[in-house]
Amino acid sequence: MREGMLWFDNSEQRDIDAKISRAVEYYQAKYGVRPTLCFVHPTMILGSSLMWEGMELRGTNSVLPNHFWLGTGEEAKITAA
Repeated sequence: MREGMLWFDNSEQRDIDAKISRAVEYYQAKYGVRPTLCFVHPTMILGSSLMWEGMELRGTNSVLPNHFWLGTGEEAKITAA
């Protein structure tokens, strides 16, 4: 991801699904596209990578807890065999 939007949500009343959902809704309204990639602090997810409603979540220490870095990932190149 070359560009993205940083979202902060430290609400104790919302779980991670609700936090991500709000961030995705805002991103989509602002940029007109749905994000395909979201970086979060590894403590916020179980494991290093997983899918959330078609968007990849990746854990990285570069993002602080309660922050979400959303954007569009680089598309994989498809080659014909």
